[in-house]
Amino acid sequence: MRIIIEWIYDYKDVETTFRSDELPPAHALAISEELRKTGRAKNITLIDEHDSTWTVKELKKYLTEMETEPTNICVYFDGGFNRESRMAGLGCVIYFEQNGKRFRRRKNLLVNGLASNNEAEYAALHFSIQELESLGVHHQTVHFMGDSQVVINQISGEWPVYEKELSNWADKIDESLNQLGIKPVFELVGRKQNEEADRLATQALHDIEIDGKIELQE
Repeated sequence: MRIIIEWIYDYKDVETTFRSDELPPAHALAISEELRKTGRAKNITLIDEHDSTWTVKELKKYLTEMETEPTNICVYFDGGFNRESRMAGLGCVIYFEQNGKRFRRRKNLLVNGLASNNEAEYAALHFSIQELESLGVHHQTVHFMGDSQVVINQISGEWPVYEKELSNWADKIDESLNQLGIKPVFELVGRKQNEEADRLATQALHDIEIDGKIELQE
């Protein structure tokens, strides 16, 4: 999450409105408290990238919670589709930091009712967001890595979405991200970079369930 500070500066009965650059929450909190100490800054407002406003008390509470919540999150996702069985395998790998340690979460899922590999890729992205919710991730920037040009370019707005099924998935993904306050950064990667998520999706298609979390050593 990034925060913009807006405030009115009062100098000899002349009031001027100032607006800061985007700042990390901790920096925004420290600067807003310094502004308050001057006695000349009035109506200090903290605004996040979703145009939601925060009080100093709310931001302090958020920062306290974030000390124990997952941060610096990178998600790899992949979907596989078997045309004969009409089954899809979804895989996601989530790297994150928590309590000063680095972790990796891996999970896959076998699903039916999908119609194409592209739909399986969308479903895998949505599946990864559900896993973020289960980890308690909210109101921060998350990097999503996938090897599907269709999904990455469509979900980021570079390409239009014509198929109804894919459009429905895109809407569900946008809604889920908004509900969690997650600002996504989507990046297209090669299959080799995405091999962990690809392997999970393939294992799901072979009915091999993976659900694990490990601490990563330096």
